[in-house]
Amino acid sequence: MQFLFKIYQRITWLSLDVVLGAMAGMLFFARALRVELDWQAYAPLGMAVWCIYTADHLMDARKLAVDHPQDRHHFHLIYQKPLLGMLGVVGCLGLVWAVQFFGFSQELFFGAGLGLVILGIMLAVRKLAAKKVRLKELSSAIFYVIGISWLPWYETPEIDYTWTAFGLTLLYMGLAYLNLIMLSSLDKDTDSQSGFSSIATHLTQEKLNPKIHQLAIGLILVALIGLLLVNSLYRIFPSLLLLMLLVHYLSFFKSGSSHEQIRMRMEITFLIPAILLIL
Repeated sequence: MQFLFKIYQRITWLSLDVVLGAMAGMLFFARALRVELDWQAYAPLGMAVWCIYTADHLMDARKLAVDHPQDRHHFHLIYQKPLLGMLGVVGCLGLVWAVQFFGFSQELFFGAGLGLVILGIMLAVRKLAAKKVRLKELSSAIFYVIGISWLPWYETPEIDYTWTAFGLTLLYMGLAYLNLIMLSSLDKDTDSQSGFSSIATHLTQEKLNPKIHQLAIGLILVALIGLLLVNSLYRIFPSLLLLMLLVHYLSFFKSGSSHEQIRMRMEITFLIPAILLIL
């Protein structure tokens, strides 16, 4: 069992679980907006997400000492040269794949422009992290959901721009934000030692944890209300979000597991929308 845990730990350190979760999230929005996306549309998203997360971890790792405790940042510090090489290869492959799949179309230019805007804002937020620390998790959650949902929103006809679809998007953003501040709370000690800024390094646990609890309960209630109010054709979507929220809540507040196990459990939660493949 310990061997399997170490294998999955390496998968999370390489952000492969985040990649699969992002692709599952795109599937969620494609089904919610009744858009049929070719499987090849998911590959550029996965490669872009991997590049963004890996680049972010590599930038963080440069601030660390070699004797930093074993975690994903230490992993990226030790293997920064091969990871930089992989980053270049995957980035080029993703660009070529996107050009071949989309052609020089509006989708390609819109996606590339959106990516540049998000990257610019994220770099700006990173620079302001010490002063505007609350922006870090909130902006990351918003950009994450924009990144996984823009293509389904772009492809869907305006007739399907419903309040249900907008509500699901906002609820997904809330879930992503909850995930990030929970992870921030779990990583508070290591972030403080490494000099990283996060919401948890600027708020005491006595102040932060009640806020996390309130947000979690509020999102769960919103998902429950949505489950009751939406058309029966759409009930699967708030149901999936409700399940994802409950897993987060129980993992963080009720499990008694180690921080690493809680982190893995919450990250794998984002694979739950993949169940739509068989429904």
